[in-house]
Amino acid sequence: MKVAIIGGTGVYDLDFLSEKKTTTVSTPFGAVSLQTGLYQGIGTAFLARHGHDHSVAPHRINYQANLWALKTLGIQRVLATAAVGSLRRELPPGHLVLVDQFIDFTKQRPLTFFEGQDSPVVHTDFTEPYCPELRRYLLESAPAGCWLHNRGVYVCTEGPRFETPAEIRLFAQLGGDVVGMTGIPEVVLARELGLCYATIALVTNYGAGLSSQPLTHQEVLECQQANANNLRSLLQNTLPRLKGNPGCQCRKANPGL
Repeated sequence: MKVAIIGGTGVYDLDFLSEKKTTTVSTPFGAVSLQTGLYQGIGTAFLARHGHDHSVAPHRINYQANLWALKTLGIQRVLATAAVGSLRRELPPGHLVLVDQFIDFTKQRPLTFFEGQDSPVVHTDFTEPYCPELRRYLLESAPAGCWLHNRGVYVCTEGPRFETPAEIRLFAQLGGDVVGMTGIPEVVLARELGLCYATIALVTNYGAGLSSQPLTHQEVLECQQANANNLRSLLQNTLPRLKGNPGCQCRKANPGL
């Protein structure tokens, strides 16, 4: 088992996996239930970030347990999907973004495996937060007709509320491109564990103030469903390229781990 897919809002199952079974993994942070299966002979794990019934709010997700469980299974690469709002007119709903940087506006989530109480503090480098090799594979695997942007800055908020127009303006001025509620601490924990990690962000709506209509969760789901085929094809095209071992430096982030 070398590859995992983390499904965000609207992605609660992978129908293209064969020999699927549900597995529960025990971790120091709690038990994690996920699916395992095969795609073209590639062992793949699937984890629904919000639960299969979307019952777990962004700030209540057990990110530490989720990432630890994937590491326990021997996962090397993680493809994470995320529904996001756009901070820019040139990124309309339906477009996909391969995130390459983030800005953290979360407030009360465990952000690290290295708390420094029973072990030395660890300062992990985040010059390149998302795996460059994995992002390249995704970019080269984009299906025809898919609007896939090769970079973007992800602003992560605490949620579960949507952002105010004032916040959206601030995030754009800071250089943000998209805004979501789940990217942090997921990418941080993945890097601390030496996992290759990439986020495929699906723009489902414009941020507050960029649209004349109020934001609703239903709007997010409808856009995600309308673009499910592009996301599905992107994942299917990318997975066969992940048979070998990573050639990047992600696994060396914390050599002593």
